[in-house]
Amino acid sequence: MDIVVCVKRVPLTQEVDLEITPEGREIKKDSLVYVMNDWDNYAVEEAVLLQEKFGGSVTAVTIGDEEDEEVLRRALAMGADRAIRIEPGERQLDSFVVSRILAQVIREIPHDIVLTGVQADDDNCGMVGIMLAEHLHLAHAAVVTGMEPENGEAEIKMELEGGIDEISRIKLPAVLSIQTGINEPRYVSIMGIRKARKKELKVVDLGDLNIPEEDLAPRTVVEEFFLPPETAGAEFIEGDATFVAEKILEIIKEKGGTG
Repeated sequence: MDIVVCVKRVPLTQEVDLEITPEGREIKKDSLVYVMNDWDNYAVEEAVLLQEKFGGSVTAVTIGDEEDEEVLRRALAMGADRAIRIEPGERQLDSFVVSRILAQVIREIPHDIVLTGVQADDDNCGMVGIMLAEHLHLAHAAVVTGMEPENGEAEIKMELEGGIDEISRIKLPAVLSIQTGINEPRYVSIMGIRKARKKELKVVDLGDLNIPEEDLAPRTVVEEFFLPPETAGAEFIEGDATFVAEKILEIIKEKGGTG
């Protein structure tokens, strides 16, 4: 079974005081630490688990500059067989452009399953996997928390709202967006890192992919980034149940509600 897994290098923004650039269309990233996108980490692990069970190959793909090879090396250390980095140059990359570029490369790679993370930590868009499936004209499923391929199909479990799961069957090849918790990503050992250095990492220039210019025009334009306004802290209401209930009703009415 041949599997392609798409990965992304993202900045760690948790517990960091973020700053907006002067033009207001980006956050300052110079001092941020970069890691593999959390959802993609689970996608790589799932790809390797499937390969260990069914054989075949795992190819990791990313779009980015030389620094982004860090996540490809991690994927190789986890067990991927080869990696491809697509050099985008100065292109503006929104979800549409990313999915279009990935599709152009993946078409040339043998694949029974294409895996992505459900979303990315940096933009939280959650669209690349679904758009990629449309570009490739493949069946797709999102928020996948389990899968079992068999005889050209796969039984998949998908997370729905309210703690409900859905179990379906999907024909392969297909694109699946992987949810966190589907597995436990393995620890990357020193031996794995050493072995990864010997594996193939190919660099492809975007200009060599012959993608029509209109397909490289972003469909999303960021007008402005801004931090949420500071508000007062929580108000604690003390007293018996009757007093607390009356106070809550007063607050609701003050805010324009009815009670």
